[in-house]
Amino acid sequence: MQFSVYQESHLGGRKVNQDRMGYSFTRDALLLVLADGMGGHLHGEIAATLTMQTLSALFQEQAAPYVKKPERFLEDAFLAAHHEIHRYKAANNLPDTPRTTVVACLIQHNTATWAHCGDSRLYWLRDGEILSRTRDHSHVENLIAKGLVPASARATHPDRNKLYNCLGAFNVPKVEVSRRASLLPGDVVLLCSDGLWAMLDDADIARRLRTQTIVRAVPDMLKAALAIGGAGSDNSTALAIMWQGSLVVDGENTVAGELSTVLSTEISTESLPEGLVSSTMHGAGRMGPASVPGEAGADADAFNEDDIEKAIAEIRDAIEKSSQILK
Repeated sequence: MQFSVYQESHLGGRKVNQDRMGYSFTRDALLLVLADGMGGHLHGEIAATLTMQTLSALFQEQAAPYVKKPERFLEDAFLAAHHEIHRYKAANNLPDTPRTTVVACLIQHNTATWAHCGDSRLYWLRDGEILSRTRDHSHVENLIAKGLVPASARATHPDRNKLYNCLGAFNVPKVEVSRRASLLPGDVVLLCSDGLWAMLDDADIARRLRTQTIVRAVPDMLKAALAIGGAGSDNSTALAIMWQGSLVVDGENTVAGELSTVLSTEISTESLPEGLVSSTMHGAGRMGPASVPGEAGADADAFNEDDIEKAIAEIRDAIEKSSQILK
């Protein structure tokens, strides 16, 4: 495999950076992960970190040198992270469970498969055109998919921040997994938190990635998102690769820190030994037990209306409890 990769995270106007990002790779497989700890909950950054660690550890166990069943791997890994978050809550006697959104992409044999819970997004672009992007597990996206509100409501609808799916909630998350996508040299895969995409529309993101390399486009987008968000801007994080195909291992770097984290490199894995795994996702924790690409406007997911209302109410109640504790 050969690919270029760039990742960067910024604190924005928040006290804590709850975003986490990273990647792991073997000779024949690459895993990209981005998690956004939910800011209305205590220890959202812990939920995001546990998610990164769990996915990384499972990848290191199963990528030998590639994962045999990518869709099953992503679903099982998300559920394992969910259970790990609940174990952390119980072990530390927390009043509520930390929560996080997450998006992950597994690439092997020139084929990408991705999964997500919540509103951390993945974009797949070719020649500057968005071929697919994940559909947020939010109330407003569900309304848009059903034709009840226009797509333009994404930025202004009062329910735009109401999520009904994440890791760490009371209900077991429903993992949305894509179909396998065939990558061509020059394709770009972008993972980002809502601190970026909520400030820049899809057309703007596509334009920047069409006219610049990922090394220039990613920091450019983050800078623009932070400027638009102003003093109260959210954490803003992005991880992007430009695929060059399957046929120098870079220095390692931890997940996003408190202020700003940057990593850029070009990687070729053809000379790597079969048993070697390199990762920017460090510190694997204890493991738990073990669709369609989420393109905007795709069919509604497995939740029905009652499920969505219950999930939104449960997440809202947890946010209110956490806010009272923080006071």
